[in-house]
Amino acid sequence: MSRSATDSLAAPSGWTGFALLAFATVAAYVTSFNGVFQFDDWAVIALEPRVHSLAAWWQSMPGIRPLLKLSYALNWSSGYGIAGFHAVNLGLHLANACLVLALLRRLAARLGNAATLAPLVAALLFALHPVQTEAVTYISGRSSSLSATFALASLWCHDIGRAAPRPAPRRWLAWFVSPLLFMLALGVKETTVVVPAAIVLLVLCDAKRRVRWREALAAAAPHGLALIVAALLAATLPRYWMLLESSVTARELGVNLLSQMHAVAWLLGQLAMPWRLNADPMLAAVTAWTPATVVLATLYAAMLVVGCTSLRRRPALAFGILWFFLWLAPTNSLLPRLDLANDRQLYVALIGPAWLAGLLAARAMAPASRPRRIALSAALAALLLGLAAATAQRNTLYASEIAFWTDVAAKSPANARAAGNLGYALARAGRPAEAEAQFRRALALDPQYTRAAINLMLLQDGTLE
Repeated sequence: MSRSATDSLAAPSGWTGFALLAFATVAAYVTSFNGVFQFDDWAVIALEPRVHSLAAWWQSMPGIRPLLKLSYALNWSSGYGIAGFHAVNLGLHLANACLVLALLRRLAARLGNAATLAPLVAALLFALHPVQTEAVTYISGRSSSLSATFALASLWCHDIGRAAPRPAPRRWLAWFVSPLLFMLALGVKETTVVVPAAIVLLVLCDAKRRVRWREALAAAAPHGLALIVAALLAATLPRYWMLLESSVTARELGVNLLSQMHAVAWLLGQLAMPWRLNADPMLAAVTAWTPATVVLATLYAAMLVVGCTSLRRRPALAFGILWFFLWLAPTNSLLPRLDLANDRQLYVALIGPAWLAGLLAARAMAPASRPRRIALSAALAALLLGLAAATAQRNTLYASEIAFWTDVAAKSPANARAAGNLGYALARAGRPAEAEAQFRRALALDPQYTRAAINLMLLQDGTLE
C-alpha cells in the first residue's frame, strides 16, 4: 500500500491513543472478573500444590515453564483469590495491547505511514477481538499472554535500540535487554522461539532504505545465541524430552501437516466468525489429500509467495501476511500437538491480520469525501464496539462451568470430553439426572471414555465428589 494512500489520515497521537486503547480494553474485560477455574485451570493451578506457595514452586525447580508457574505461585500466595488471577491476566493483555500500538507505530514510521490510523485500529482489534478471551479470561491461558508480554517487549526494545544512532546509550537495549526479555519469554512458553525470525521480519520491513538479508540476520544474532543457550538448558530437563516424545508420537508428521492446513483455515474462520468461538473444538485429523486440502495448500503457498515477494516493494503487506504465519508456525505446522487448534494460538498471530485491517481502514478513509469519511468512521466504531460487546458477552461463559461446557457441547456435538465435563459440572451443581444423561451421551460418543464411565458409576452409587 502506497504512502499516498494512507498518509493523509491522522490518528490520535502521543498518549491519547494509549488512553483510548486502555479504556476500551478495560471496558471489554470488566466482565471477566466473574470467571471461575475452568478446564486446565484445575490441573495446573487449583489442584497443583507446586504453585500454591513460593517455597513449593522453588522446590519443584528446575522444571518446564518456570516463569509461568512462578506467576501462578505469586498469585496464589497473594491472597486475592481468583480475582487476583483475573487482574493479572487483564493487566498483561492491556500491556500487550499498548506494546502492539507502540511497535506498530514504529513500523508505520519506517513505512512512511506514521500519521495514519492503521496502528491504533490494529491495536484495538488485537485488544477487543473476542478470540483473545481464551488467553485472557481463561486463567491458564496466561501462558499465551505472559509469554507475549516478554516477546513483544523484546521486539520493542530491539527496535528502539537498533534505531538509535551510533554511538548511543540506547544501543544496549537491542543487544542485552531485548535478548534477556526473549529468554524470559521462553521461560513462560516455548512457542516464542520465533522472536529472532520476527526481528528479521521487522528489520526487512523498511521502506526508507534498502535492508539486505545479511544485515537483518545480524540484527537477530544475539537472540539466536540466546535461543541456543535456552535450548541447551532445556535439553538438561527430562520433562522436555518426554513432551517431545509424546508430541512426535501423537500422529505422523505428514498427517499432522495435512491436518494443520485445515486447522489454520479453522483459526482464520474464528477471526471472521467470532460467534463460533469454542474452547475445546476437538478438530479431527486429516489423513489423506482431499480437494479442500489441495485448495488450502495452494492458497497458503500463494499467500507466502506474495508475502515474501512484497518485502521490497510493499513491506506493509508483507509484514501482515508473514507475521501471521510466523507466529502460528510453532503450534500449527509440523510438530504434532494433542489438540490441533485452540483459539489462544491466535493471540500474537492476530497482529498480522489486524495490521492489514488497519491499513485497509486508513486507505479507505484517506481519499474519501467528508461525508464518506464520517460514514466509514461510524462503521469502524460500530465494528469495534461490536467486538468489545462480543468479548464482554464471551467472558460471561467463564463464570460457570455449566455455562462453559454447555457452550462447548453445543458447538462440538461430537465432543465426548465436553459431554463428560458438562456431566461432572452438573453433578457438582446437584443436578444428578442431567449429569447422568451427559455421562451416557459421552459414552455413546466414545465407548472407551473411561473417565465418563467411572463418573457415571460413582454418580449412581452416590459417591461422586
